[in-house]
Amino acid sequence: MLKKLQSPLLAAALSLGLSLLLGSVLCWRAALPLLELAATARPKPVDDKKAKGWDFWTIEVENLSTDLKEERARLRQQAEQQDQRAARLAAEQRELDKIRAGIDGLRQQIADKVIEITADEAKNIRTLAQTYTNLSPRAAVAIFREMDDLTAVKILSLMKPDVVGPIFEEMSRTAGTDGPLSRRAAVLSEKLRLMKAAKAPSPS
Repeated sequence: MLKKLQSPLLAAALSLGLSLLLGSVLCWRAALPLLELAATARPKPVDDKKAKGWDFWTIEVENLSTDLKEERARLRQQAEQQDQRAARLAAEQRELDKIRAGIDGLRQQIADKVIEITADEAKNIRTLAQTYTNLSPRAAVAIFREMDDLTAVKILSLMKPDVVGPIFEEMSRTAGTDGPLSRRAAVLSEKLRLMKAAKAPSPS
């Protein structure tokens, strides 16, 4: 046995085995820090939520999205209601403008029909009224039939009713070119009704 251990061949084999074993140990000890460094340098898995800036639960995102949708729908409904209200107000305004225009037209028509004695002609009209008051109804009718309605009404408006009545009665019995003057009497009566309240005093 001792002779075998002293054999050069066996000694070389043992020496080679020991060298390999020692080299393996040294290599492993040298590689261990490198493996640890590689393990720490490996990138960690990224959370999709954090990558997108989300750090809350999916249910919270869904609730927020639902709230935003409901708020958007509410605002859209309010905008539609405001548009409808604006359209309705515009239609009402157009209708009011039409009514106002109609009233203005009627007012202008009434103003055109209303007869007023101006201050400049009041003295002359009063004098004529006093003169015709002293005439007989027939004579007054003969004059009025040759006179325009405007002047006739102004004179008649300054005469007392008990004088105007017989004149109109005489008109109804007097024949004109188109028949009795009763129609003329009716026209003058209507224009007398439209005379403005500001009149000169009636002759006594």
